[in-house]
Amino acid sequence: MKKSTKPIEETFEFPLKSGPAQVWQKIINIGGENGWYYGTALWKLRGIVDRLMGGIGYRKGRKPPHLLQVGDAIDFWRLCSLDREKRSMKLLAEMKLPGKVYLEWTVDQTTLVQKTTFLPNDKKGKAYWVMVRPLHYLVFKLMGKSIARG
Repeated sequence: MKKSTKPIEETFEFPLKSGPAQVWQKIINIGGENGWYYGTALWKLRGIVDRLMGGIGYRKGRKPPHLLQVGDAIDFWRLCSLDREKRSMKLLAEMKLPGKVYLEWTVDQTTLVQKTTFLPNDKKGKAYWVMVRPLHYLVFKLMGKSIARG
């Protein structure tokens, strides 16, 4: 039986540079033709690596925002929660990883909260996350800043 390790969480809070409705629109339009608002080329490179590892790769595409429902694909992520009234959306990575990664956004009147949660399978998963953390930190932080601009 695998020994479970603790979730690794990273949360960024960004002051909104435009209204919450504009920021929310950017979130629900993420992926597909819009890209990821920062480092889209890096996301595509990660998709190539995923494909080489036997994963689904960077499956570009998504439904229009007004048709999005829980369970829909957004590139190589899966929509696992969506609350339009609370302006909250959570994605689960479908790429090959030694654990599960969730990416979540919530918008209130003044702040965008972006949270990444990694649930490593084991110690190897935790080591993987430690190795990629510097790049993830940069990409996720700059992506969140870009989203918060609206």
